[in-house]
This record gives sequence, structure tokens and C-alpha cells, in this order.
Amino acid sequence: MGDGALRPGVAAASILGGMFALGITDNFVPLIAETGSLWQFHMLRGVMALVLLGIVAGVGLGVIRPLSWRAVLGRSLFTATAMLIYFGCLSVLPIGVVVAGLFTAPLFVMLISVLFLGARVGVIRIAAVLAGFVGALLVIQPDPRALDPVAFLPVLAAVFYAVGAVVTRVWCAREGTVALTAGFFAVLTVVGAIGLLILPAGGPAGPEGFVLRGWVPNTPHLLFWTAVQAVGSIIGIGLIFRGYLLGEAGTVAVFEYSLLVFASFWAWVLWGQAVGPLALLGMVLIAGAGAVITRRTDTPVPVRAVKLPEEAP
Repeated sequence: MGDGALRPGVAAASILGGMFALGITDNFVPLIAETGSLWQFHMLRGVMALVLLGIVAGVGLGVIRPLSWRAVLGRSLFTATAMLIYFGCLSVLPIGVVVAGLFTAPLFVMLISVLFLGARVGVIRIAAVLAGFVGALLVIQPDPRALDPVAFLPVLAAVFYAVGAVVTRVWCAREGTVALTAGFFAVLTVVGAIGLLILPAGGPAGPEGFVLRGWVPNTPHLLFWTAVQAVGSIIGIGLIFRGYLLGEAGTVAVFEYSLLVFASFWAWVLWGQAVGPLALLGMVLIAGAGAVITRRTDTPVPVRAVKLPEEAP
């Protein structure tokens, strides 16, 4: 992609549109969690997404076959694990806490790059990591007297996502968008099916049983909201990819942090989940830290997508 093709304004609008779509659809997960199964949700959503991606590839808008099956599978295992934790957390934690935890991923990308890839960082990025860590604590607000490990699970999701982001650059630099996305959803589909085989049918009632349930009846309610989530995810991710196609990664990646705003806004509108002053300050610190790290990294890695590889000359 040549410089003359860059359209930063349109790129920013695409990223914002993608985050707006994801901010809405991620808020619908509690509707699925009431009676649904995390594993059935991922299997059904994965099948729906793969069908849509097959159509996209069929009309010539991408190639679904990866150049390296092993590389795409390895990368997909990390990102799929991150999303399993992420969606599981959406059923029991406020979405603002979950999204903020996931958005600590750039901090871990930097740490992994330093520890395992020999990357060098300066004082500013070290300060950004510390600020992001403080921000995460302000959002989670752990009580030492009643420490709930579940509140830290979104940060664990960020660790897996960060590993996936690093190996995307190392293993999958020449892979296409459709192939990477299809690999991600294919792994989630298989993992979801395995979960259904292991866990007993039914399970505990309420959102707390979302992760523990096996197969449940496919009611029109569950199928509708699963389809909404699948379509919304494809639209959101598609807009994000388009943004990275039209703009420089280091610039447009900053706009991904709008998901913190959109997700929290829709959580307040739909569920009455208000963000307190300390949590809001924590989100600002996380977003600021991630933006600093992204802008000061040679090959920035966004949170919800991967940069589109440029075509070989």
C-alpha cells in the first residue's frame, strides 16, 4: 500500500465504527449467558462466522487458505484462549472492567518483546507500563480483605492476546486477513465443540453457569443473539481491518481505545452499569499508556485486530 493510498480520516472513522459495533454486540453477551453455554456460543458463532468468511472469500475479497497452517493454528490458539476468557468474564463482570483488562495487552506485548525478542525500550515506555498497571488496579479495585481472582481474569486474557499479537508478527506476517480471521474462528469452533463433549448438558442456572454448562436447547432467543454477536463481530473486525488498510498502524491503533468509551456507554444505557471516578481514571491511564506504547513502537500491534500485511511487490 503506497503512501498516496493513505486516508487517515476515513481510517479513523472505520476504527471508530468497528469499535462502536463491538461495543454494542459485546454488551449482548449477558443475554446469552442467562441460559446459554459459553462453549455452545463459541461453536455456533464460529460456524456462522466461518460461513460468512467463506462467502467473502468466494466473491474474491480474500483468501481463506493460510500459507502456513501450523503458524496460523499456533497464533489462533493464543487469541482464541484470550477470547474464551474475555467472553466468560462478560457474563459475571461489568463490561468496562473486562474491556479495560483486555486493553492492557499492549503493555504485555512490550514486556514480551523485551524479555524474549530483545527489544529495547526507553524511560517513556517503561513509565507507560507502570501507568497502565496502576490504571488496571484502579479499574479492578481489588480488596485485600476479600480478594476475588475472577476480577483479574481479563488481565490474563490480555496476556494470551499479547502472546498472540507477538507471534502474529513473527509467524504470520505474510498471512492474509481472511485466513487469520478464519483460523481464529475455526479454533474457537473446535474448542467450543470439545467443551460441549466434556461438560454435562444443562448446568447451573444464571450467568454464573455460562462457563459450566454443556449443551442447552437452541431456543430462538439464543440463536438470535448468537447470530447478532457473530454478524456484529464480523462487521466490527471488518471495519477495523479496513482502518488499518487505509491508515498508518501507529496512528489508527490509538482509536481502538474508543471501545472503552463505547462499551461503558452501552453498558450504562442497557444495564445501568455506571463507571465510578476511580475506574474512569484507570481507563484513562490504560488508554494513555497503550497509546504511548503503540505510537513509540516500530511495528504497533492493536488489541482487537492485526495489521493488514502489505502485498509483496
